[in-house]
Amino acid sequence: MSKVYDQTKTLENGVQMPQLGLGVYKMTNPEETVEAISYAIQTGYRAIDTAAIYENEKETGEAVKYSGVPREQLFITSKVWNTDQGYDETLRAFETSLEKLGLDYLDLYLTHWPVKGTFVETYKAIERLYDEKLIRATGVSNHHIHHLEQVFTKANILPMVNQIEVHPRLTQEPIRAFCKEHNIAVTSWSPIARGNLSDEPTLQHLSKKYGKTAAQVILRWHLQNDLIAIPKSVTPERIVENIELADFELSLGDKESIDALNLNERIGPNPEDF
Repeated sequence: MSKVYDQTKTLENGVQMPQLGLGVYKMTNPEETVEAISYAIQTGYRAIDTAAIYENEKETGEAVKYSGVPREQLFITSKVWNTDQGYDETLRAFETSLEKLGLDYLDLYLTHWPVKGTFVETYKAIERLYDEKLIRATGVSNHHIHHLEQVFTKANILPMVNQIEVHPRLTQEPIRAFCKEHNIAVTSWSPIARGNLSDEPTLQHLSKKYGKTAAQVILRWHLQNDLIAIPKSVTPERIVENIELADFELSLGDKESIDALNLNERIGPNPEDF
């Protein structure tokens, strides 16, 4: 039995999005970035999550090009940065991203943060990219319920994905419930809380019980909560560890004990005041 987790989540429009992907935030060394992404694809990852602000779209595209895996088997996400938001600006920013990636289309394009006064128009531009078949799915990132409600007032197509900070210290249950109600898939960024929870007693106990690392236990928790997770690593051992999740399952009680670790603690900025 393969340990590699390769399940997908069906988005509202029927597109299959891998439930586990590689996040490439803070991968700034070009050579290391290409190597890490290439290794991840070789290991079995089929989704890569980048963004204009990460300044590694070019390297992501290179790794995709030389991976030997057909483009249609990969799921590539990027995001429009805050200074490029607005309708026309977003269309231009997308063109730039696509050019850097060296691709003909993206699988998913997101508003990176809800910039006051422009995020609704930004999403309207993302809808246009979808209509023109330049992206396979629409989405947003770091949107709270009230941001989504504002988007809904103008949207012809509701966002299919909302990427938000989720981990055991920030379970985000209200926004997750709202997204579920509207058939919006939730992607967890910083899913293992940047490794800050490895010494947490509950996770230590579960790590021993399942013979897995704390990070693997946390990632399994995301998957069993119907979340998409995009852990980031440039270390080959960690890249492998983060995808080897298919050979165990948390019991309902153990999943609930991780739910109970929530303290509404953020690692990243709060979208309300970013």
